[in-house]
Order: sequence, then structure tokens, then C-alpha cells
Amino acid sequence: MTNIKILAIGDIVGRPGREVLRKKLPGLVEEHGIDFVIANGENAAHGKGITPDISDELLFYNIHVITTGNHLWNNKKIIGYIDREKRLIKPANYPPETRGNGYFLGTVKGLSICVINLLGRIYMEPLDCPFRVFDEIYDSVKETSDIIIVDFHGEATSEKKAFGWHVDGRASAVFGTHTHVQTADEVILPEGTGYITDVGMTGASDSVIGMDKDTALQNFLTHTRLRLEVATGQKSLCGVLLTIGADGKTKDIMRVAT
Repeated sequence: MTNIKILAIGDIVGRPGREVLRKKLPGLVEEHGIDFVIANGENAAHGKGITPDISDELLFYNIHVITTGNHLWNNKKIIGYIDREKRLIKPANYPPETRGNGYFLGTVKGLSICVINLLGRIYMEPLDCPFRVFDEIYDSVKETSDIIIVDFHGEATSEKKAFGWHVDGRASAVFGTHTHVQTADEVILPEGTGYITDVGMTGASDSVIGMDKDTALQNFLTHTRLRLEVATGQKSLCGVLLTIGADGKTKDIMRVAT
């Protein structure tokens, strides 16, 4: 039976995130025999948003799909680009009139794959219900997609956990993004869905979720709300490695932090 190895990479933060990706991704792909790479790029431009040039850069690094989140629209140049570049997807529960696609359809090793991007609502924007939007997309792709992967970009661990149970047996895997802190709760749910609450971030590790730690400390201590800049220094790549069978079930899930 064919197994597909998928690497899901957590929020890429600024230039440091792109640099560590460029240096370490080829080695990870070779070491683990990775067939398909998904990365969240919503913070890839200066820590907030993504630009057409940076999206092209990430795709050049052999990332197959770029997912996003609540910072997607920070750079207005992305609006026209996202219509043209189908490998960059938006959260599918934005209003129907919002530009871009909420999911990607492709093939890997002869199997069809669907990557869905959703945005949580707790402490986030009041968008359409991600649970019901998943149900709608699933009904439209289930007959033609062997593998279904979801990037759930959300703040609340409870919402992410609930979503994992909601899609168990339907989605092949769910990986959480947005909080930039890798969780240690990777699991294969009873009906075969691989799940982790957050895959962490890719960027400067000597930081506060990728941003300069001294400025972040000043903001917490003084409430001055100084502008945060992307941190520099030691870098790390975080994600999760999924092994998924031709039946669409996760066979193995392993955290990656390097």
C-alpha cells in the first residue's frame, strides 16, 4: 500500500524564517523521504502578511501549498496575486466574496490531495463557522480526494481540539497554527485522523513568538505598545511529519523541531 509523507511547517516569521527554511528544508526532505510540503506563510513578510515576491520565494523552495491566516491581507499586493497563484490559499471561512481559494486540489504519488485552510473564531475575527465550512467543502471533495489535510489557524486550544474530533475519520490530518508555540499533543484519533494543536513556528527562536524579545518585554511591562520587529539570532524550523496511507488515514505523526 502506498504511503505518503507530508511535512506541515508552522508559521514562517520574517526573513529568519525564510532563511532557516532555505537551509534546512532540503535536508529534511531527503532524510525523511518527504513527498509533499505545506507551510503557513502568513507572517513571512516582516512578521505580518505575505507579498507576491515572498510567496514565489517559498514556492521556489519546493513548498507545494502555502496556507495563511488572519494576517493574509496585511499587504494589499497579495489580493490580485492570490487569484492567479492557486498554491497560496486563504482561510475558507472568509466571506464568499473574498479573493482567493480556501482549499487546494492536487496529486501526489498518484493520489489526490485536498489542503483546506480554516480560521478559528475564538479571540479572532467573527468569520463563518469553520466547522460548518469544513462540512461543506468535505461534501464537495470527498468523492475525488484520497487525502484531506486541514491547517486550522486558531488561538484557542479548545476550539482546535473540538475541531479535531469534529473531523475525525473525514480529514486525514489536522495541524494547528497561529500561536507559534509547538504543542506536545500529537495523536492519531480513533478514526484515523492525525492531530496536533499547534506545529509551532519557523523563525528566530531567541524571541517572543518570532519577534524581538526586548521590545515585547517593554510592551508587557509598560503597555507602551512599541512597534515589534522580527527577531534575529538562532533560528529553528518547526512542523509535523505525517505518514498517510492510500486509505486517507494517518499511520504515523511525528513532531519536527530543528
